[in-house]
Amino acid sequence: MVIQNTTRRQAILLASLPLIALYIVFTLKLHELVPSIATWPTLTGLARHKLWLWTTKKAQHHSPNTHGHDQEYGRLSTTGSTKRKSFSRHIVAVGDLHGDMPNARRVLRFAGVVNEHGDWSGDVDFFVQTGDIIDRGDDTILLFIWMERLRDQAHRVGGTVLSHLGNHEWMNALGDWRYVYPSELKTFGSIVARQRMITTGRIGRAWATNYTTASRLPLHPSMGPPNTPYPLHSSSSSGMHMQKDDEEFHWLHGHGHGSSEPESSHHPKSTHEFDHKHGHEKDDPLSHSAYSFVHGGLSPTYHELTPFPSRINALSHSLLAKVQNRPQPPPHPPNPYHGLPQSATEEEKRLYDANGPLWYRGWATESDKIVCSKVDEVLRKTGTSRMIMGHTPDFHNIKSRCNGKIIIIDTGISHAYGGILSALSIHYTLTPIGSDDSRRWKEREIVSAVYPDRRQVIAESEREVVGDYELWHEKH
Repeated sequence: MVIQNTTRRQAILLASLPLIALYIVFTLKLHELVPSIATWPTLTGLARHKLWLWTTKKAQHHSPNTHGHDQEYGRLSTTGSTKRKSFSRHIVAVGDLHGDMPNARRVLRFAGVVNEHGDWSGDVDFFVQTGDIIDRGDDTILLFIWMERLRDQAHRVGGTVLSHLGNHEWMNALGDWRYVYPSELKTFGSIVARQRMITTGRIGRAWATNYTTASRLPLHPSMGPPNTPYPLHSSSSSGMHMQKDDEEFHWLHGHGHGSSEPESSHHPKSTHEFDHKHGHEKDDPLSHSAYSFVHGGLSPTYHELTPFPSRINALSHSLLAKVQNRPQPPPHPPNPYHGLPQSATEEEKRLYDANGPLWYRGWATESDKIVCSKVDEVLRKTGTSRMIMGHTPDFHNIKSRCNGKIIIIDTGISHAYGGILSALSIHYTLTPIGSDDSRRWKEREIVSAVYPDRRQVIAESEREVVGDYELWHEKH
């Protein structure tokens, strides 16, 4: 149909000009336009997790919240003339928050976890919180709802939030309310409403579904997703309760990404061969390139260390179900303390005693001579190179012991303590060495304590490893 009206023809022509311009730009200058879009702050997370098909050095190096360190840590970047790519992970961990929403937001903001609006920034790959969000402040509801929102936001762009139950979460679930402020209780409306919220209600369901008592976080995806049990082939790992990314987990076991090939064809050959005699993954140089996270500590004499963390988390899951589903006793004080359910097993009781992962303080309180003589055996059993925990506050700084093998991150963030605001920042890189057909890599870790006004490197390591890890990079 021919349009006779001259004014209408002109209007249609003018309206078409922006579309024509966009077509020309996308056709002729796509290689320039897309990288610039990928570096917009609101889309940083998308670029970092490879939702864009194109990347540039500019996109990989951009991060406004890492105080100049991120230029080394693009998630995937080309080094020199080699076609093999370097891989990186950025992890941020934060200790006890104890009911203080404003200080929690400040910490996550200067650590780069959230933006100015309190939403997931996309500038980190993993955020780990080691428990004790509840008690000593009035913001329990706000904090737990915020953590669930961050979890959802992170998942949408390929990030991960790992949350832990601290001894205070367990105390509240058990009816031990010694540290519940009257003003905080009012935010729930009543004792009954608060009990309902932390059992069958919104907070209790989050604890049962998204929180663990311990975590093992591999630094490289060839070792599996977070909380893959170590050792992998262990008959006692059945019934484990893991927090995981379903797609990545199924792909690891040969069921995802449209592949029917066995898992052994997608990762370094020796990753899943376990050497029972020596207690480590046979011949895999990355077998201990992982960190453990727990609220209190992993005691050298705790019986349920392995398989790690699945044994601990299975006990935690079963005990929490018993606690949440029993008739709720009136809280202590002023009423008597009812303790663990009568149906609790001996293993579940050990989980909650002074030597268990929720209450143990030995790594913080014993002498350097004692802790440094014991730490290596626990690291060997758990398949980790460092242990990170909260629970025992140091009101001056994050505490590193035994050359960074033990890191204690509770600095009294809540105003109830008047400590300092802090976060732990971990940058991990695996960089190719030599020619394209070489299997040599440089593995590097930089662990920093981050404060509002400064950043302090507290542990650093570098070594050479050999493997076919570029096959994993292409999948992640």
